Amino acid sequence: MTASSFDNIHLWRRQHIKDKQFMLLLAFVIGVLTAFAGLLLKWLIHLIEHSLTNRFSITDANWLYLLWPVIGIFLTGLFVRYVVRDDIGHGITKILYAIARKQSRIKAHNTWSSVIASAITIGFGGSVGAEAPIVLTGSAIGSNLGQLFRLDSKKMMLLVGCGAAGAVSGIFKAPIAGLVFTLEVLMIDFTLGSLLPLLVSCVTAAAVTFAISGTGNLFEFHLNNAFAIERLPAYILLGVFCGLISLYFTRVMNWLEDQFRRLGAPWKRFLVASPILSVLIFLFPSLYGEGYGMIRLLLNGQGSVDWNQVLEGSFFYATPHLLLLYLAGIIVFKVFATTATNSGGGCGGTFAPSLFLGCVSGFLFASLWNKLSLFDFQLPIFTTVPESNFSLLGMAGLMSGVMHAPLTGIFLIAEITGGYGLFLPLMIVAVSSYLTIIGFEPHSIYSMRLARKGQLVTHHKDQAILTLMSMDAVIERYEEHLHPHDDLGEIVRQLSASNRDVFPVVDEAGKLLGVLVLDRVRHVMFRTELYHRLHVSDLMSQCAARLTTHDTMDVVMSAFDRTKAWTLPVVDDTGIFIGFIRRSHVFATYRAMLHDLSEE
Repeated sequence: MTASSFDNIHLWRRQHIKDKQFMLLLAFVIGVLTAFAGLLLKWLIHLIEHSLTNRFSITDANWLYLLWPVIGIFLTGLFVRYVVRDDIGHGITKILYAIARKQSRIKAHNTWSSVIASAITIGFGGSVGAEAPIVLTGSAIGSNLGQLFRLDSKKMMLLVGCGAAGAVSGIFKAPIAGLVFTLEVLMIDFTLGSLLPLLVSCVTAAAVTFAISGTGNLFEFHLNNAFAIERLPAYILLGVFCGLISLYFTRVMNWLEDQFRRLGAPWKRFLVASPILSVLIFLFPSLYGEGYGMIRLLLNGQGSVDWNQVLEGSFFYATPHLLLLYLAGIIVFKVFATTATNSGGGCGGTFAPSLFLGCVSGFLFASLWNKLSLFDFQLPIFTTVPESNFSLLGMAGLMSGVMHAPLTGIFLIAEITGGYGLFLPLMIVAVSSYLTIIGFEPHSIYSMRLARKGQLVTHHKDQAILTLMSMDAVIERYEEHLHPHDDLGEIVRQLSASNRDVFPVVDEAGKLLGVLVLDRVRHVMFRTELYHRLHVSDLMSQCAARLTTHDTMDVVMSAFDRTKAWTLPVVDDTGIFIGFIRRSHVFATYRAMLHDLSEE
């Protein structure tokens, strides 16, 4: 289609379809596309994994576990390096960065690249999840539709949210969780009128997925033991336990990522990370891929005979009495496997690892609790608890802690398991976990790096607006420059040709030396006898503060408050003068963005 033809279509749309109706239509399209993307990704993962592991022994260790993950990371690395030629890791962090710093613009290749890369990684055993890549895919679909129809930044943000909501809703068959995830994890404050497109995207994605894959839950769960008030202490302690595991997972993952990053070249990271992953999967086959098979076993197992199936294909198969030790090892080493997968060149997220770890943590906690209850403590709190229920509750606890998203954890687990009968325990565990980790880590695993750089949009509207404001939008570019050797005559000439009241003083290379303010010249500008006697160096002032093009608006506002100045210069990394920022311009831009974000 030619540019002029699309211009005509765009013009016709603006004349005949109102913006609100058009946003609903786009939300519907996004819901359909994200649902198909999620279905395609799941199909590809199952196809690859089944082809590679369907003949593995369940009674002996399988040596190919040492090979497949390495091949998967290697193939993914080649695909990313030579086909995509861009970084596609940390999907949800990329979305948060795009919202905060790129006016919700996400590159077009993200509509498909993460699907292929994560399918290869996870299918070959990468110990990560498919959900974060599909959320990036959905958000990229929304962003690129917005760019195609030249929508403003506010509508672009809404479409990115629709893509994320539709992706979560479709891949999990959980429309409520998709909506809550967008509001809680992406931290976008939408008006009431903006919620309707999100709902349309969620419902559409879920409906398409239900229609194609059936109406069953992602994890079938049969509630045999309803909520009991005497188990309240166990629920609270499980939440605290999940919060501490979340803290361990978050801290160790960040530390490991820093260590891998210091290795430098991708091939060095691959040589170190891929053996770590393959050895861990060889020792703990449950770490292969997403681990959803193990979740189903722990949720629906009726006793030791069922639960011991977790040990199949490992050295532990003949030692079922070591099941709890095996599960403890998984809790310790899952974070190493996940980080090694992504740092070595793979592509995947932490959604599935959070669910997986939560299920294992809940089961381990319940098993240890029940062993304590066998001792005669004469305490009413030590009543036995059902392992399957606590496996489900642990999933909500880990998701709440790792993502700092208790509502997402509650609704997602209820929807993907049908465990609505445990809604109150879900709330208790999720909130307890969140309150435990929030004292140590104020930001989620997705947002902490952006928060440290001041690049995170939050629910604090004042802070959110400052984050969304870009330096380019408030910098006033200057063509006029003065040099220290310029005389008063040159100063007067430039003043007469300009309506500015402050001028930069730069050297021959353009580096900022100081500023010349009109008030410093006003008393001598009409004394012609001084035109060749006074120079810029005699009248210039030092800058109260210097801003750089990389500074956040928080830094800018702090500089204005600290110096009490109304105008501050901006330089690049080498000190070259770029322009000035005026306090009045910042306030005007702030008011405009506040009005735009608050407009229904």
